[in-house]
Amino acid sequence: MKSITITGKMHPGFDKILTEEAQEFLLKLHQKFNSTRKTLLEQRKEIHQKILAGQKPTFLKETESVRKGDWQVAPIPEDLQDRRCEITGPAEAKMMINALNSGATIYMTDLEDSNTPNWFNQIQGQANMSAVYERTLEFTSPVGKEYRLNDGELATLILRPRGWHLEEKHILIEGETTSGSLVDAGLYLFHNIKRTLSKGTGPYFYLPKVENHLEARLWDDVFTFSEKELGVPHGTIKATVLLETILASFEIDEILYELREHMAGINAGRWDYMFSVIKKFRHLPEFIWPERAQVTMTAPLMSAYTELLVQTCHKRGAHAIGGMAAFIPSRRDAEVNRVALEKVREDKEREAEDGFDGSWVAHPDLVPVCTEVFSNAFEEGRVHQKHRLREDVKVTAEMLLDFQIPGGNITESGLRNNISIGIQYIAEWLGGNGAVAIFNMMEDAATAELSRSQTWQWCRHPEGKLDDGRKITLEMVQSMIPEEIAKVRTLFGEAYNEENMKQATELFIELITQDEFEEFLTIRAYDQLE
Repeated sequence: MKSITITGKMHPGFDKILTEEAQEFLLKLHQKFNSTRKTLLEQRKEIHQKILAGQKPTFLKETESVRKGDWQVAPIPEDLQDRRCEITGPAEAKMMINALNSGATIYMTDLEDSNTPNWFNQIQGQANMSAVYERTLEFTSPVGKEYRLNDGELATLILRPRGWHLEEKHILIEGETTSGSLVDAGLYLFHNIKRTLSKGTGPYFYLPKVENHLEARLWDDVFTFSEKELGVPHGTIKATVLLETILASFEIDEILYELREHMAGINAGRWDYMFSVIKKFRHLPEFIWPERAQVTMTAPLMSAYTELLVQTCHKRGAHAIGGMAAFIPSRRDAEVNRVALEKVREDKEREAEDGFDGSWVAHPDLVPVCTEVFSNAFEEGRVHQKHRLREDVKVTAEMLLDFQIPGGNITESGLRNNISIGIQYIAEWLGGNGAVAIFNMMEDAATAELSRSQTWQWCRHPEGKLDDGRKITLEMVQSMIPEEIAKVRTLFGEAYNEENMKQATELFIELITQDEFEEFLTIRAYDQLE
């Protein structure tokens, strides 16, 4: 048997997560699936090279029978039927307790985009999730405030593990780094697959960054193997896929089909989707986007992919879940609070009208408005609207590739916003915090990716100009960086972290100045984590 080496520090309680039996299960997952994972990641590069060479994505001919077939996903458990409001956040004790107590029907516990994947966060997160099921999770703040789980009903927990592209450098097998996906999912399943069932729920997942049906098939294979290995019936594990890459939009049916025995639904991930569009089509001379606030969900391609998502999910008996409301309400500023709630209500009303069965929020104070909007939209007695088949929707491949944003522009404040958000977020991420409140918005890795990718694109595109006609250049951006950092230093005062900001600034500058576009900033930044 191959050897497994753990190089991370064994903090208190980690021995209960990284038991010999758990390590043996990770070893089996690695041996069986890691080579396929690596092959699929290489195939991502090959597909992108074809796009760069001029080939346009389209619906696959070889899977036409799946799209035309008469099939549905397997029955969905009772506690995944009502998804009117889902709240998300990292697997940190205080945020978990607040989210589980929030009144949301679902809580997505995140080991991915709203989490810094340092060693402590990943393994402590596993311990926290097990403590949720045992009702022992608690937290006391430095000032003595205590947080405990409600005695009554909690939100249903769904885990988001890391995507296929991320690795776990602290667990080595024969000297080879392991898959972050397999480590996160493997440890959770090993410790909780039977525990969840004994508590009246189940082992549920959110699957990020899936680009095609073959990557979905790999997840399905991992689930099938794990169910057999851990002694539960086939189909026990249920997954919701995040549709947050543009290529996956051409394979929604196929992704549902591959996971049909384990499928619960698909979520419309908006920020990562926008990042994916820029990443995949940055070479097109006719493609440039305005600042992110102007790329709304009513933009042609955003509307096309979300309507296709709803139609396809409902046809196959799966839930369609709307995107994130990242606005942060203010308990101190009534006007900020009013604007945030108004924007969230408007966004959720649009999603409910489109046929979504629920949506995401990033803050407990947004749970009531999201829940209310979907409750009002549903027919009496229903907790979803899967009966709305949206047969009126006719989405073509061309519609999914319609990148035009009517009336969009780039302002100096929009450029400065990208610079500030990108650097501030990376600094917080390096400090161990992956969910960051910046300018009354909850930012995560997806929005940081969008900020730096837009800045990279604007500097290189001939039409990358401010609304006053000035061409955006690397020199312009670099001249703005010290000014934006000075504003942050003034804002934070004594709480300003000089070392983290310096590291983040250097990384941000490196990412936007290098001609080769970095696939994910989190891969580069992960090298700087302990």
